[in-house]
Amino acid sequence: MIQLTTLYHLAEAANWPAIQRDGLHSASTLLDLAGLTGEDRERLEKHQRLTHTELPNGVQLRDQRPLPSAALSTCLIGIAPSEWYALINARVFFWLDPERLNRQRSACNPRPQVVLTVDANKLIAAYAEKITVTPINTGNARRRPARRGAATFVPYAAWVTSAWASEGASLGPPVRPSSHPPVELTIAGSIPDIMQFVVRVQQLAPGQLFTPVVGVEHV
Repeated sequence: MIQLTTLYHLAEAANWPAIQRDGLHSASTLLDLAGLTGEDRERLEKHQRLTHTELPNGVQLRDQRPLPSAALSTCLIGIAPSEWYALINARVFFWLDPERLNRQRSACNPRPQVVLTVDANKLIAAYAEKITVTPINTGNARRRPARRGAATFVPYAAWVTSAWASEGASLGPPVRPSSHPPVELTIAGSIPDIMQFVVRVQQLAPGQLFTPVVGVEHV
């Protein structure tokens, strides 16, 4: 079984003060905290966000340009695009691969970003029941998108015992080999105590990419 030791979260630098104070929240929780309801909420939560958005309380939500509804319609199994957007927005996401994080960072240019390096073992121990892992980049549906559905989010306990079997059973063969590493780790809702698990913080200026270090220091 693949061992998860380090996780990475890329955040908007504008949101960093709120993260330090209140923790990490899914987009849906951020909409709750900002008091968004009705059509405004529906537009931001269940449809593609075409532009970077600042909420009434100053918190920022990224666009979802790599997730066009038309592309999702070609690869989703068992759910509609609006349901996929809701699934995405209900989770906090972590990368396992710094190269994938840097691709997202490039897409966020020129806005400053913050990278949180997180102790995976401690976070998993605290939030195991709310954790899922995914075998794909769930936030991108361009260029021959992989099939996906609710089963793409594999509960951590199921992944530990049977790797990607549940995904394959729901979305169709072939089943991915157990050697296929997770691309994302997600936690439903919020992580209000995220700073307890952070071992390094790196501020990224416009154009700057993330550089992981060996033996990360505690903050």
